[in-house]
Amino acid sequence: MAGGKGGSGKTTTTLGLARALSRRGAPVVAADADWDLPNLARLASATDGDREPAASAPTVIDAIRPDGELRPDRRAPTVLAAPDDPGDVDAGSVLSALAETVPDDSPTLLDCPAGASPDAAAPLRVADRCLIATPLRRAALRDAAKTAALARRLDCPPLGVVAVRAESVPAGVEDLLGCPVLGRIPPAEPEPLSATSVRAAYDDLARRIVDAHGADRWRVA
Repeated sequence: MAGGKGGSGKTTTTLGLARALSRRGAPVVAADADWDLPNLARLASATDGDREPAASAPTVIDAIRPDGELRPDRRAPTVLAAPDDPGDVDAGSVLSALAETVPDDSPTLLDCPAGASPDAAAPLRVADRCLIATPLRRAALRDAAKTAALARRLDCPPLGVVAVRAESVPAGVEDLLGCPVLGRIPPAEPEPLSATSVRAAYDDLARRIVDAHGADRWRVA
């Protein structure tokens, strides 16, 4: 899950899509690859009744340890937090090891760093495809286009665009980013992931992604 600058909706979309795929019975892994600004586990905790406090969420390092055992659950996403000491590990090596550890039939979502920075390149090099999450503001779309160009250069072509906090999607967005609009997530405050309309939008996004990319790859209904 890639995007422009911070606040583009990547983390919320990563978690919303992961939960939607779980509702289809898929054993999903959602990993925080934004180690400078990690908040995926925190968001999962805050929007899931605090059943899994962020402090106790397993990290990507835990998942790849030789004595670890990663068994994605079909009832809820397995959320992996950033490493406790990210400066002591190489992101590319860790994410490559994670790709080898997760079963091939389990969808794996990486919440990437924002923009087209070197930090964003590490997860994009590991992933086979990306989604571009973006609001429809002019500056955000311009930054999203730069991220999409970087992803293509790293052999991780965008599967599509997710327009976040959007009432509608104007013509021209697909041409600007060079890929189809696969989802539109309506605005909902203060907790969008608890809104029925947002949940339905992520369910529709999951259906489109499975149809386009995962029907023959993942264990998903």
